[in-house]
Amino acid sequence: MKKLLGVFAVSAVAMTVYTYPMYDGQFEASAKSKCDPKKAGDKLSFKEANKVYDCIKKDLLAGYLKGPKRWIPKSRVQNYRKWTAVSTLPANPGVHGGRFLFTYVNRVGAKEYLKYADEGVKMPAGTLIAKESFSVTKKGRVRPGPLFFMEKAKAGASPQSNDWYYYLVAPNGRPLAVKVMKACHECHSGFAERDNLGYPLEDARVK
Repeated sequence: MKKLLGVFAVSAVAMTVYTYPMYDGQFEASAKSKCDPKKAGDKLSFKEANKVYDCIKKDLLAGYLKGPKRWIPKSRVQNYRKWTAVSTLPANPGVHGGRFLFTYVNRVGAKEYLKYADEGVKMPAGTLIAKESFSVTKKGRVRPGPLFFMEKAKAGASPQSNDWYYYLVAPNGRPLAVKVMKACHECHSGFAERDNLGYPLEDARVK
């Protein structure tokens, strides 16, 4: 944990930044052609997006599990699908680079998260959120996306990010370092009354 906090505290020195376009194209070839919907991502229905997810989800997890995780505990990547699913299907909320997201929350935070409250939210320390992602190009080709993590640290651990830590695993299993304020928290700070949670779209939420 100390290593995690040292790397991802917003006061840390500048880190290598991997912007989304730099690694999106790198993994295009790994997408399974049998899963391509042959339709642009912004034209997919929920049902069609879910069909794509069902087709790629085994390979998506296998990719995330590859190789060493360095500062990210490997057990989180191994176990996040055992957490509570707070999505019923992947949905594209227009953020995270326009990717479709499927979200899981660990036992510590699941009960509070599933309220989907719009104000007065205070997630307990130890909450872990994992968001699988994929995108579909204008030509209808599937691209696996990163596995996004949010972690709620103890009060006062990182005041600038409201005690949230953010980290990513690339589709090939490589941990990705980012400048968390610009790449992650600037967007999440717009949900301050929700304790910085960006919920799944309403039609994709667990009822």
